[in-house]
Amino acid sequence: VQLQASGGGLVQAGGSLRLSCAGSGRTVSRYDMGWFRQAPGKEREFVAAISWSGSRTYYAESVKGRFTISRDNAMNTVALQMNSLIPDDTAVYYCAGKARGPYEYDSWGQGTLVTVSS
Repeated sequence: VQLQASGGGLVQAGGSLRLSCAGSGRTVSRYDMGWFRQAPGKEREFVAAISWSGSRTYYAESVKGRFTISRDNAMNTVALQMNSLIPDDTAVYYCAGKARGPYEYDSWGQGTLVTVSS
């Protein structure tokens, strides 16, 4: 599946952004989906994930209570609602997909930059 992330931008601390990931080529309903991010000079890290059906979600401790992952399989999209943003959330955000079950993420979008100013 090809993935295209969008929705990044510049926002002040305390603000909100909504990232979207659109799938093409194959339906994202086949895949567990996730969001990852990479800040300047740091390794890529897990942010959130959602099972193929949407029944299970997972979050990094650093974003719990502030970010919400969701999916619309009919629209072939996955979203990440980010609230109460802080400067440490500044990063390039990537959406990714993997086969259902205990597999590695192997489909990656191109990334969208989120910058949070203090």
